[in-house]
Amino acid sequence: MMVTTHVAAGLLLAVSVATLTPNFAIPAAIGAIIGGILPDIDLFIGSHRRTLHFPVYYTAAGGVTGLITITTPSVLTVGVSIGLLAAGIHSLSDWLGAGEELRPWERTSQRAVYIHSRRQWLQPQYIIRYDGAPEDFALTIVLAAPAVITFDGWLRGIVLAGIVIAGGYTITRKYIPRWLDL
Repeated sequence: MMVTTHVAAGLLLAVSVATLTPNFAIPAAIGAIIGGILPDIDLFIGSHRRTLHFPVYYTAAGGVTGLITITTPSVLTVGVSIGLLAAGIHSLSDWLGAGEELRPWERTSQRAVYIHSRRQWLQPQYIIRYDGAPEDFALTIVLAAPAVITFDGWLRGIVLAGIVIAGGYTITRKYIPRWLDL
C-alpha cells in the first residue's frame, strides 16, 4: 500500500483521540503521520519491509504506551502511543498487499512483511494488488475522509495534500520502473 494509505489509516486513531479528548488531537495526528511514514523509511536504508517494519513489536509497544497514556495522558504519551500503533498498522497492513518488488503487479516476490519474532516472511495477500493500484487510492480516500472532516487548518491541508499526492502516484505508478530504467 501507498504511504498515504498508511498515514490515513493511522489518522483514524487520531480522529478517535480528537473526538474523545480534543486537547490531544494535534499530538495524536502528528504521531499518526510519523507512525504511518516511519516503516517505509526502510525503502532507503536496509531491506524494505524488514528493516523498519515491525508489526508485532510496534503494536505491542503501542499497547503498552497506550496503557501508560490512559493513566498519565500527556502530549508525549499520546503522540508516541498513536505513532507506535500507526506504525504497527502500517507494518501489518503491508501483508494485505503485494510483495516488496519494484513491479508488484508481476507477483514475483513471496515476501510481503518480515515477522522478526518468528524469523519469517509473510506471503503477500494481494487484497490490494499493489501500491498505487486504483483500489489503494480509493482506500486512501475512504480512510482519509474522517480526518478531513475532523481536522481543520494546516492539518486538513496535509491530509488533502496526501490525497492529491496519492492520486498522482496512482496515475504514474506503473511508469516508475521504466523511468528508473529497471
